[in-house]
Amino acid sequence: MGSSLKNARFLIESRLVDAARGDADACYDLGMVFSSGAQGMGVDLVEAHKWFNLAAIGGKREAQACRADIAEDMSAREIAEAQRAARAWLSSTTTRAA
Repeated sequence: MGSSLKNARFLIESRLVDAARGDADACYDLGMVFSSGAQGMGVDLVEAHKWFNLAAIGGKREAQACRADIAEDMSAREIAEAQRAARAWLSSTTTRAA
C-alpha cells in the first residue's frame, strides 16, 4: 500500500508539472483522480471541480460535462471555493510563465 500511494503522488506531481505548462489533458487527468479517488487518493470534489474547470478553459470538452456532473453533488460554497482555486492557479501559473 505504501508504494501504491507513492506512485499516486508521483503521478499527481508529474501531472501538476504538465498542468502548470497549460496542458488541458493533465488538468483533466487530475480532475479524474480527485473526483473518483483513483490512484489511492481520497475523493475531493472541490479539487476535482477546479481541475475540470481548468481543463475546460483549456479546451477539453469532456471536462465541461464532468464539471457539471460533480457540481450536482456540491454546495454553492464548495463550487465558489473551487472557482477561486482555479483562478488562483491560473494567476500563479501565468505569473510564473511571464
